[in-house]
Amino acid sequence: MSMSILNNIPALAAQNALANTQAQLQSTLFQLSSGSRINSGADDAAGLAIANGMEANVTALNQSSQNANDGVGQLQVADGALSQVTSLLNRAVTLATEASNGTVTATQQTALDNEFSKIKTEIGNIGTNSNFNGSTVFSASTTSIFLSDSSSSYTIGVTVGALSASNIQGGSTSGLTAVNLTSDSLTSVTNATAALTDINNAITNVASKRGEVGATINQLQAASNVISTQVQNLTSAENNITAADIPSVVGNLSRLNILNATGMSALAQANSSQQSVLRLLQ
Repeated sequence: MSMSILNNIPALAAQNALANTQAQLQSTLFQLSSGSRINSGADDAAGLAIANGMEANVTALNQSSQNANDGVGQLQVADGALSQVTSLLNRAVTLATEASNGTVTATQQTALDNEFSKIKTEIGNIGTNSNFNGSTVFSASTTSIFLSDSSSSYTIGVTVGALSASNIQGGSTSGLTAVNLTSDSLTSVTNATAALTDINNAITNVASKRGEVGATINQLQAASNVISTQVQNLTSAENNITAADIPSVVGNLSRLNILNATGMSALAQANSSQQSVLRLLQ
């Protein structure tokens, strides 16, 4: 092989190999410091696109789970309020049953009717003042619970219905007739007997409504459970794409450190090898 001083080919080869080693070493150090296998699009363009899509799905699903939980919270407020309405109506049954008895005097019936009136007023207060997140719980409008994974979506409609002494409804699919207690009174045996029938019907309606509310709570909780499973699986898949395999990276770091050291030595040796040309001039 001829000897030349115009170009140091061995030094260029050593320099290129050393530059490649140092680039790999830098990438490995990035992986160790971040814990991520992909720190730029150049590391794995396709993997980064897939991982970013999964991350968007997980973000949307987490918020959807929160949406479902908010819906459950609203319905639990409604269920608790309806439970109190049932207690009030049970008390009204006692009052109406007592007022229907022929041994009760007119004065006593008036006293019983006064308490009954307070019960009707409180039922109206519950319907008006039961709120969740600043919104009235008992409303005829439908609240749509939005669930999405960023690529598809659907809604679960929540309709509690209005509540007042003049409008005690059953479940929306129950076929029960709404009850109006406003005209009922306990001022006579006849009135008390008629009121007792309406009160019992109202209790049936409230029980039906609570059953519908409970079924919707179960539906939302089931949706939330499915979402949690999706989040777990998507997070695992994303982790497999982006997370660095630390034992492998550490082993690679050791290899690259050795290559870097030997590359530096090889470059130094290649640069000094041409010094032998000077001997020809001596």
